[in-house]
Amino acid sequence: MQIYVDVNACRSGNGSKLSPFKTINEAARIAMPGDEVLVAPGVYREYINPKNAGREDARIVYRSIEPLGAVITGAEIADDWTLVEGTTYVTRVHNSIFGAYNPYIQEVEGDWYFADNHMHTGSVYVNDRMFYEAATLEECIKGERFEGSWEPEFSIYKWYCEQDKEKNETVIYANFQDLDPAKNKVEIAVRRNCFMPTEKYIGYITLSGFNVCKAATTWAPPAAYQDGMIGAHWSKGWIIEDCDISGSKCCGISFGNYSQENNDNFFFHNHVKSPTQMERDAVCRAQYDGWTKETVGSHIVRRCHIHHCEQTGIVGRMGCVFSTIEDCHIHHINCMQQLGGAEIAGIKFHAAIDVTFRRNHIHHTWMGIWTDWEAQGTRITGNLLHDNQPPAHIKLKPDNFNQDLFVEVGHGPILIDNNILLSECALRIPTEGVAMVHNLVCGSYTMVGWGVDSVINGQREPRYTPYHIPHRTEVAGFMTILHGDNRFYNNIFTQRFPVPDDFLEGWDMSRNANNFEVGTHVWNEYPVYEDWIELFDLGKRRPDMGKLATGHFGHLPVWIDGNAYFAGAQAFDKEKNKLVSADEVKIELCCDGDKCILKTNAYDLIKDFKVTQIDSDVLGKAFEPDERYENPDGTPITLNEDYAGNKRGLNIVPGPFAACNPGNEAGEYVVFNKLAIE
Repeated sequence: MQIYVDVNACRSGNGSKLSPFKTINEAARIAMPGDEVLVAPGVYREYINPKNAGREDARIVYRSIEPLGAVITGAEIADDWTLVEGTTYVTRVHNSIFGAYNPYIQEVEGDWYFADNHMHTGSVYVNDRMFYEAATLEECIKGERFEGSWEPEFSIYKWYCEQDKEKNETVIYANFQDLDPAKNKVEIAVRRNCFMPTEKYIGYITLSGFNVCKAATTWAPPAAYQDGMIGAHWSKGWIIEDCDISGSKCCGISFGNYSQENNDNFFFHNHVKSPTQMERDAVCRAQYDGWTKETVGSHIVRRCHIHHCEQTGIVGRMGCVFSTIEDCHIHHINCMQQLGGAEIAGIKFHAAIDVTFRRNHIHHTWMGIWTDWEAQGTRITGNLLHDNQPPAHIKLKPDNFNQDLFVEVGHGPILIDNNILLSECALRIPTEGVAMVHNLVCGSYTMVGWGVDSVINGQREPRYTPYHIPHRTEVAGFMTILHGDNRFYNNIFTQRFPVPDDFLEGWDMSRNANNFEVGTHVWNEYPVYEDWIELFDLGKRRPDMGKLATGHFGHLPVWIDGNAYFAGAQAFDKEKNKLVSADEVKIELCCDGDKCILKTNAYDLIKDFKVTQIDSDVLGKAFEPDERYENPDGTPITLNEDYAGNKRGLNIVPGPFAACNPGNEAGEYVVFNKLAIE
């Protein structure tokens, strides 16, 4: 059945083409498996709470008839402003408009939120841009630049709120600077979500072609209920496609955790158990509650434009398993720099089991893709990442957490192949079981051998994390991170960014967990397999258990071969087949509005250096889960196609492009075609 919705209808009807509903939520209350909800262009200021699930063979489809013509927003127009002082105005809103959730009382808070401020989940928007929240009315009136912002020129536009308890009103002040509130579109966020079921297991929903924007979402830590403007809420089989998603106070899309009994922001509220312990508890509780491949995950996000959200573009914990994020453009995440914590990225997934991230363009984010805990069977392939670092006016801090990729405390296997990584830091890697193959790497590796355990009262407190039955959610065991078990084949490394003057030459993990020098030399102290296996006295009937403990708790081996190093990038000292050259590599990324083109002379410099083809047999198994580097269905992977999908042929060279790329004579590569929805 087709159900019609038109916000511009003269009155709400019965959902037929001649008598459409005025709200999408009316359709969401009656839509059944196999139904299609067709939404006419217009602005839908409502919260949509799908009541019924679809089926794998009969999805419920919500479709904007005109691509991006239907706008679902959590904001309302605010047009009653009175001048207070200078360019600062005030409006008053009766609290009944907010119901049980007032975003101008509710603060952004929870586990792993570190910012020492009192930001509210509400926001003021002018012409679709989010204003900066001020801590005091005086700060709002002054309207001074916030130099910590990645866009400080816009930070002069501020708002401030307070409560008038006698009148039961929220009082909102806004400094509009050069903008006249009577002549510009001014909105305030009033709803927590835009499209997200309150109940679990509302699966097999498709959301297609909508503009979804401006909601008062809450902070989304791993051991808590995670919401977004759009959220699947612990279900299976959602497809979110061809949507423009922007203006969330915290998260754009959530495939996250449900609200677990006795463990929802437990650390924030109680403090008596560490947040890491509560994350382990969350995984085990989910096992009891039925977290399986059959019940949760397997979502798809494709061809979406996700931008200007202040925690994540897409967040997920456990509910994101077996999903695919592809062909998305994600940018300007946490650029306002008013929120701070450990859960901020373009994409932030815990338990990215058999998750694929492919052909995405991610830039100007606090970090690009962050897979935290239980990245297993994960593949990051064919993505373009750049400018995932602060702009030049912000000096990098010693504990810099900005990078293209962050793989944290997982046991693998995680395959990172055929990507273009152009930011100052390519990969933060306090983890194990990672393979990097055929990438162009212009940034450094950081947190090598660090960032896992804490030393409390002089005692090491290991961070044990789960690993799983291959291609399943069931926990197979827990182990701390030994570091190593990594593979680096056929990459191009180039020192694109200068090493800071205050960074001592020659990286030393005992001195600094950060690193600005590009290359695989950071693994020089790690054993190769032949040396590591000698530690275990294989073949002895009664080995010395104490002696073997050196191997059981020492670093795992690494496999490094076939890489090319330019412009000062440094090689692993035991790498046999490598190309090292002092030549400068030209890296120029040009985005003209329709497509992005990478210009490089790297393949002129490689010349006759050839490498071998990499496949599942070469990569082997990740150590702890004993799982092969393979596809989610268990079939082998052969890396015989490049970034653009061209075959590599017989003469294989390092990097993300095949030497025989058609139309590549000038060293130009089309690396991203912008989406039509933009």
